[in-house]
Amino acid sequence: MGIVYKQSLKNTIFLLLGFFIGGINTLFLYTNFLEDAYYGLITFLLSTAAILLPLVVFGMQNTVVKFYSNYKTKKDKDEFLIISLLFPLIVIVPLAIIAILFYEHISNYISRENPLIKNYTYLIFLIALFMGYFELFYAWSKVKMQSVFGNFIKEVFQRFCTTFLLIAVYFNWLTNETFIYAIVIVYGLRMLIMLVYALSIYTPKLRFKLPQNFKEIFKYSFYIILSTSAGGILLEIDKFMIPQIEVGLEKVAFYAVGVYIATVVGIPARAMLQIATPITAKELNINNLNKVEKLYKSSSLNLLITGGLLFLLINLNVVDLYKIIDKPEYATAIHIVLMISIAKLVELLLGTNAAILTNSKYYKVYFYFSLTMALSVYFLNDWLITLYGGNGAALATLIVVVIYGAVKLIYVNYKLKMHPITKKTFIILGIIAFIYVLFSFWKVDLHPIFNIIFKTLFISLIYINLVYKFKLSVVMNNKLDKLLNRKN
Repeated sequence: MGIVYKQSLKNTIFLLLGFFIGGINTLFLYTNFLEDAYYGLITFLLSTAAILLPLVVFGMQNTVVKFYSNYKTKKDKDEFLIISLLFPLIVIVPLAIIAILFYEHISNYISRENPLIKNYTYLIFLIALFMGYFELFYAWSKVKMQSVFGNFIKEVFQRFCTTFLLIAVYFNWLTNETFIYAIVIVYGLRMLIMLVYALSIYTPKLRFKLPQNFKEIFKYSFYIILSTSAGGILLEIDKFMIPQIEVGLEKVAFYAVGVYIATVVGIPARAMLQIATPITAKELNINNLNKVEKLYKSSSLNLLITGGLLFLLINLNVVDLYKIIDKPEYATAIHIVLMISIAKLVELLLGTNAAILTNSKYYKVYFYFSLTMALSVYFLNDWLITLYGGNGAALATLIVVVIYGAVKLIYVNYKLKMHPITKKTFIILGIIAFIYVLFSFWKVDLHPIFNIIFKTLFISLIYINLVYKFKLSVVMNNKLDKLLNRKN
């Protein structure tokens, strides 16, 4: 766990910094400097591009992580990495041709409820291309156990650039329209930076030869395209469907703010899994199931502990947070925050479950799980958004995450005889529920900022003390003991 802990810690710091900058952008700058319709537009474009991302790069970002450790010589590694760059052309070229030939029909279809989308439709493909190759070059660095810089570019650099661009809109250096194009340029720039960094870590020689296990790679990539595309649908389809069902792109903005607040709960997973996933892949390749299980259990517990605190801080402060934003129309998303953050908590409990499924010999079943999840969330969204708007989209996500989370836990336990749930899991869930109920009745007539400060301090002290007393995490207790001993 040494390298996992160290890089997870660094990744967490950058993620928190990124979320802090992103929080300022999302909660204050976007809502005050950019027109709501254009905020909704950029959210729609980015979410739709994220759905296309796995298809555009042929799933190679996952394929690199799974297969790289199988190659022992530099020659084999070089051939594999060069092929990982060329494989996506199988999809990119035909997709580009189709997009050009049928552009008018495609743009008319997705903009039928919100005409503002029409003139920007082509940007979706371009953003997906930039996103996809960024993830591919990031995968190159992750398999060399260097995940921190890529995480910085993805989480901090991108959001800092967005801050600058939003300030430029405020001072009329950019219009709402040119802001959209500037964001696309930022995505292109971060891809180029990641390319340079990946090559600085490892520079393959140009070897245009198919690897010996080409058929296995192609087969895996094909299934991963379908799996990750379906997974992307689960994550982003709500922001795509809301403007297809409801008139008013600003409703996407209201929903996006609520989702962004809730995704803070998932920060620990995004940090740890950057490095835990390639390690899981490596250990599965050599059939070291004991280490896989150990990482499975420890990741689940530690992610649940850290995510649990974030869950409490977010949901017990959300009313005051919306008072600070001072935009009543955005405050309609309070229940969205709760439902999405519960879904994120469930995902944390799963630990490295997805990494085990996608990198084991059972990777095909991950496609079927993902496809079923995508279809379920699509039909639930279609039904619940019509009934409850953004709240319906959040409810659809929560239902699907809980049900299929349980299914994936059961499947991995059935096939590999391992699961992450222990007595400590129930203790931490009990602590989270206890503190949530306790502080739900907090009623102090102070300024929202002071309310947030005081509640955060009290919640954190009680939570950390209980986690420490119950000895739920060896790593965290050791760190606290060292900290306390230094002070004494």
